[in-house]
Amino acid sequence: MKVKPSLQARQQPNVNSNLKEFHMSLINTEVKPFKATAFQNGKFFDVTEASLKGKWSVVVFYPADFTFVCPTELEDLADNYDTFKALGVEIYSVSTDTHFAHKAWHDTSEAIKKVNYPMIGDPTGALTRNFGVMIEEEGLALRGTFLINPEGVIKLCEIHDNGIGRDAKELLRKVQAAQYVASHPGEVCPAKWKEGAATLKPSLDLVGKI
Repeated sequence: MKVKPSLQARQQPNVNSNLKEFHMSLINTEVKPFKATAFQNGKFFDVTEASLKGKWSVVVFYPADFTFVCPTELEDLADNYDTFKALGVEIYSVSTDTHFAHKAWHDTSEAIKKVNYPMIGDPTGALTRNFGVMIEEEGLALRGTFLINPEGVIKLCEIHDNGIGRDAKELLRKVQAAQYVASHPGEVCPAKWKEGAATLKPSLDLVGKI
């Protein structure tokens, strides 16, 4: 006799049995090799792990084109794209749609028409699985955000439930903090740190004084 799974069990996405350990292990590791096709400014082109090197990169996974929360997120990133570029950061959005679907969405959605950064198609799910954000039974990605340094090393990893939209300005603050720490060895950025604010220099003298 088969036992039906509880409602709570059925609602849990099958992402990865080792999800917690997997994402912990991604921090400070290099992006795995991949090859995918992106759409940007009316053109298709290949993107590989080498494309992410030599600059800071933000890779933003989202569930699907022609949906609801997703266009609000991508539009928010588009509205702040110039600020990211001024920091030397390229943005890559990724879903398991094809690059052709990205173009069709870009051509028809007023929000997505604002997008000038590369939109990567991942119809096989290979890249989505590389970053551990695939919902296997749906063939869709979770809302995963990854910050990658110029050496191709992952420095930030955040995964949201698909009902929770992200904020580009929150991401900008974290990018600035990561860049500051990278260029100022021995310093760390405390909670709510913003550009120009004081940082900390961990030392024995600070123990118990914060």
